[in-house]
Amino acid sequence: MTTSHVDTYLARIAPRLDAVRERIALAAARAHRSPQDITLVAVSKGHPPEAVVAAYHLGVRDFGENRVEEADPKIHRVRELLREAGQTDFPRWHLIGHIQSRKAARAIGPYALIHSVDRLKIARRLNRFARDMGRVQPILLEVNISGEESKFGFSPEEVVEAVAEIATLEFLRIQGLMTMAPLVEDPEEVRPVFAGLRTLRDELASIYPELQWHHLSMGMTQDFEVAIEEGATIVRIGTAIFGPRE
Repeated sequence: MTTSHVDTYLARIAPRLDAVRERIALAAARAHRSPQDITLVAVSKGHPPEAVVAAYHLGVRDFGENRVEEADPKIHRVRELLREAGQTDFPRWHLIGHIQSRKAARAIGPYALIHSVDRLKIARRLNRFARDMGRVQPILLEVNISGEESKFGFSPEEVVEAVAEIATLEFLRIQGLMTMAPLVEDPEEVRPVFAGLRTLRDELASIYPELQWHHLSMGMTQDFEVAIEEGATIVRIGTAIFGPRE
C-alpha cells in the first residue's frame, strides 16, 4: 500500500461518510434519540484493506465482514497498515454473515460481536470453540422476521425457545437481536419488519430479564433511516460509505 492509495480512498469515502452520519443524526432526531446511541458498522465486504484504513482515519471504528475467509487476511493486513501509520488502537470487527458449521472455529477470536447466530447447532459449536480459546463471545441472535425462505435466522417462535438453551451456554453472551429486511425500493415497506424485531426483543426481555437485550442490529444502506426510527442500535452500511464493491 502507498499513501496515495489511502488518499484516493479518503477522498472517495469522506463525503459519503459525512452524508451517512448526517442521515443517521436526522433519523435519530425524528425518533427523539441521540445519534450517539447508534453504532455505525461500516460493511467492508468486497473492499480492500486500504479502504478500511481510510475509513478508520475518518473516525470509523466498527467494521463488518460477511465471510471469515475474506475477513481473516483483511483484518491482519489492516492491523499491519495501522501499525505502520503509528496507530496503537485498532478497529472493532463484526461478523455479520451466515456462519457455516465447518468455519465456526474461525469466527471466534477476531470479532467484538457476532451478529448472525441463526440456529442452535451453530450456537453450540461457537460455545465449544470459545471455551477452547478461553474467551466469552458476545453474540446477537438472527431472526427471520420477514419469513422469506431465502433468509437465514430463527423464526420468531423458534427464538423464544432457543434462548432458553443458548442462555445456558457458558461462553456465549446474548446481547440482542439482528434481522435482514427484504430488499425493496420503498424502505417504508420494511418498517413492519423492524418494528417486529423491536417488539420481539421487548417480549424476550420480559421472558428472560436476567439477560442483556441492548442491541437491535437492523438497517442497511437502503433502509437504515427507517430502522433507526424503529429502534436500531446498530446499522450495517456498506455501499453508501464505500461505493459499489470492487
